[in-house]
Amino acid sequence: MALDDFDRALIAATQRGLPLVPRPYDAVGAQLGVSGAQVRERLAQLLDTGLVRRIGAVPNHYRLGFVANGMSVWNVDDDQVDALGERIGQIPGVSHCYRRPRRLPAWPYNLFAMLHGRTRAEVEQQAVQLAQLLGSACHGHDILYSTAILKKTGLRLNTPTVPTTPHTSES
Repeated sequence: MALDDFDRALIAATQRGLPLVPRPYDAVGAQLGVSGAQVRERLAQLLDTGLVRRIGAVPNHYRLGFVANGMSVWNVDDDQVDALGERIGQIPGVSHCYRRPRRLPAWPYNLFAMLHGRTRAEVEQQAVQLAQLLGSACHGHDILYSTAILKKTGLRLNTPTVPTTPHTSES
């Protein structure tokens, strides 16, 4: 399925984020000359077809006062990691949780959960709670604290570049 002109306009209108208003889809629709319901419907279709993989909120944790952000990494039994990861992903304070392959022998961790707190002690207390939930399936963990704020971006349309000089071959 290819993008049409409306899809391109919709992506361009949302690629820097939805407007911070009570009814953001209505605001985008007004900009595009359609209803908010039509915006939601088309975005749902783009999700269903896979042209858009997900729509999500990307909070700035630092601006919200959460300055101690740590990626907790866990060495969890492979036969339990998916079920336990699902449970951990539901815990308040965990913004995202996912499985990754181990890189043995140096990196035994296969479950990652991002924790957010106002202090490192708060993050470490959250890690204690995760360790309790993981129980005997957990064989070690660590917390890797953020040292820089990385710019997060959403969907962007790529425009093809046109060479400024023609390519020629010599015979």
